[in-house]
Amino acid sequence: MKKMGLPKVGMITFSDAREHEYKVLYEEKTAARIKRTVEYFADYEMELHTFDTVARSPQDIDRQTDELKKKGVEVFIANIPCWTWPNGVVRGVLNMGLPTILLSNDDPGTHGTVGFLGSGGALNQIGYKHLRIQQDFTDEHPNLFDTKMMPYIRAAAAVRKLQGRIFGFIGGRSLGIDTGSFDPMQWKKLFQIDSDHIDHEEIVRRAEAIDESRVEAVFKWLVDSVGSVKYDEKLTEERLKYQVACYLATKDIIADRHLDFGAIKCMPDMTNFRAPQCISTALLNGGYDADGEFDPFPISCEADADGALTMEMLKLISGGMPTMFADVSHVGYKEKLIYLPNCGSMCTYYAGRCCDGCRNMKNIELRRANRPSGGAVTFTVPSAGEMTMARLCRVDGKYQMFIIETEFVDPSKEILDAFVKARGVHQLPVAFMKADFDIEKFVDIFNSNHISGVAGRYKKELLEVCRLLDIEPIVVGE
Repeated sequence: MKKMGLPKVGMITFSDAREHEYKVLYEEKTAARIKRTVEYFADYEMELHTFDTVARSPQDIDRQTDELKKKGVEVFIANIPCWTWPNGVVRGVLNMGLPTILLSNDDPGTHGTVGFLGSGGALNQIGYKHLRIQQDFTDEHPNLFDTKMMPYIRAAAAVRKLQGRIFGFIGGRSLGIDTGSFDPMQWKKLFQIDSDHIDHEEIVRRAEAIDESRVEAVFKWLVDSVGSVKYDEKLTEERLKYQVACYLATKDIIADRHLDFGAIKCMPDMTNFRAPQCISTALLNGGYDADGEFDPFPISCEADADGALTMEMLKLISGGMPTMFADVSHVGYKEKLIYLPNCGSMCTYYAGRCCDGCRNMKNIELRRANRPSGGAVTFTVPSAGEMTMARLCRVDGKYQMFIIETEFVDPSKEILDAFVKARGVHQLPVAFMKADFDIEKFVDIFNSNHISGVAGRYKKELLEVCRLLDIEPIVVGE
């Protein structure tokens, strides 16, 4: 599975501007701690850009910050190993204009705490949010570099990467689902994300013009890769090939319009008169097809913009992992499960959670879509494992984010059989999420019929994203 580039972190080490005090008291200690910092952080998943020399004057600070900005760093660390003048740290922070960490130690011989707290207090006086880490490079637990610094770095890099992203909104509001609507200018103001509205007709037009050899290649790969294809009068080769053509058309639109993530209306226009876009969303979210691996493209169903933005955030904080999107469809109070089907598409990665994409595909059945235009859905029960589920919602125009650290489980045969029986002919891919929390309270407060997720545990990162973007976090179960 391809991973995104590591967070780009810039670090400047500050020290006393006075020549005598620096030479007599701090020079040797500062040099040793610069070396130790670089050595220690080499084992962390970040791309660190720093300097062997300290910044003591305004000229030093300006020169080093200029160099870091040219390297495109996303997060700034102000390293304060010994006493420094706080106004110099503030100068560096303002020059960078990035999410910032103040870093120091608790050694009484360095006087670092004084400069550390003085700098933090000065930043708070001007309303500049930052994170503080005070810990020596030891194996003490909890290790703040693991539990506090890295979640912040991943979150801050994600927020930085959001700036300049382009969202592809294909179609329009689906089935009257207001929770999927969005305000493009609010997004531009809050997240610096641009949006591009694209009509369904663009998929139809391009699909009809796709070279037949491209369709045949992906069709063959698809039917050879999945566990089975349940052909019938609604799911024919012709219908499936048209869905493949729509997928290739959507990939071309993404490339031509320089899109970073998206949402597609699909229902009822495409499902009634063309074909469901389930193959497109399953493969785009999964990040691999007949041509091999590619950067997963988060795309939600039913034109859910906030769902798609949640997926993009989850992708970024996880280092590029595939994300998934589902309906909050059924609440199992007795079995403490929440059932998460999708209207026909499930990200292929979650059919096996294997980095060899084609092994996941073997756990997928292409079954008939119970829609007027026929076609296939990607039927699977996502494999068990840790998940972070999240959802951006708005209350009176202001954003909040629901966050759930949980896991998908393999349902018992009894639970699965009962659900299948209750659903009748309308069988869809469905995940079973453990609900170790007050389900009644969840039903009272959750503000969407959709939810997004990513494999792994990223609550801390999401909390930092919320802090950086002034979003109200709601951690379910706390």
